[in-house]
Amino acid sequence: QVQLVESGGGLVQAGGSLRLSCAASGSIFSINAMGWYRQAPGKQRELVAAITSGGSTNYADSVKGRFTISRDNAKNTVYLQMNSLKPEDTAVYYCNAFSATSDYDYWGQGTQVTVSS
Repeated sequence: QVQLVESGGGLVQAGGSLRLSCAASGSIFSINAMGWYRQAPGKQRELVAAITSGGSTNYADSVKGRFTISRDNAKNTVYLQMNSLKPEDTAVYYCNAFSATSDYDYWGQGTQVTVSS
């Protein structure tokens, strides 16, 4: 089992920045990749950014150049630095951890990000 706890959401004006954190605990040795997804009202959950255990990253086209995903292995924490935020970035952001061993996705409880125009 893996537990994920997110923090760092909030309300920010367009053009501002926020940093999300996701702390993992439990069977973290089984995690192959971690990422951030988001879900806006009435829309499907979508991948925002992901990072593998080897450090490779992947971003949604809509956030490239604005968001940066990183990880601190010593703290078992993944971060999402979000700059130049836009109202369309408003959503609940969920931390995800994928285990290839169990072929299972773990999810955090979600954190609200609201960008005002």
